Formats: sequence, structure tokens, C-alpha cells
Amino acid sequence: MGDNIRVIAKNKKARFDYFIEETYEAGLVLTGTEVKSIRQGKVNLRDSYAHVENGEVFVSNMHVSPYEQGNIYNRDPVRKRKLLLNKREIRKLVGLTTQKGYSLIPLSLYLKNGLVKMELAVAIGKKKYDKRQDIAQKDAERRMQRIKDY
Repeated sequence: MGDNIRVIAKNKKARFDYFIEETYEAGLVLTGTEVKSIRQGKVNLRDSYAHVENGEVFVSNMHVSPYEQGNIYNRDPVRKRKLLLNKREIRKLVGLTTQKGYSLIPLSLYLKNGLVKMELAVAIGKKKYDKRQDIAQKDAERRMQRIKDY
């Protein structure tokens, strides 16, 4: 990914459930206690997704655990959070997501030069037979590696 980057959370299931077409880097609008909680690694991207609303991109179902010392400043752990993208990128995402089958899926959350960033993917959902094919391919690669090691 580059210099001065620390990955905090990955959506491991995303690459299994979707064909990744394009990826984007987006900033997030967060509160101070959310940033502190994310820095501690208390975030979960499973089941999260992004969508375009009124020319703005939002991520939903991303769980950020409340910060222990946050008291009254803590927000709802699964609230909708705004993603920061260029207008050109948002227009492109609107065009792609209106097509049948395309989704916006968060792949990872990381710190880049002290700022929280999200890797966002434009993806198409895989069918069951595609997933079986992926599993068979990984299994074959594992077997080949095992034979090679002996």
C-alpha cells in the first residue's frame, strides 16, 4: 500500500464473496473517541457496506466499539459514517452502482500518516459455484506447495 501505513482491520470475507473490480482510498468523518477506539483496533468491517446518498458516500454496519474513557462523547457503534471522496470519484461510483450487481464493499481500514483511511472496492457478488471454484483452486495450490516442500 505504501509508506507509513498501519492496517487496523480487514474484511477477509469480501474477497471470498465478491469479484473486486476497482478500489478507492477514502477518508472517514469520525469523532475523536471513534478514532481512539479505531487506533486500539476495536473495529469490525464484517457485514459493512457503502452506498451513495444525495451525492455523498456513506458506510453502514461498520462496528466501532465505544472507547472506554469516552463516557458521554461515545456515539452509536454502528452509525452511518460519511466517506470522503472526490466529486469525480463519487460520480463514477454512482454510475457503477446503478448498474446491476455492483456493490461498494469496504476491504480494509488503516492509518496513513496518522489519518484513518478506508480501502473501498467496487465489486460484483460471486455465485455459489464461483466460491466452490475458488476453494478448489486454493486447495490445489496448497497440495502443490505441500508436495514441493517434501
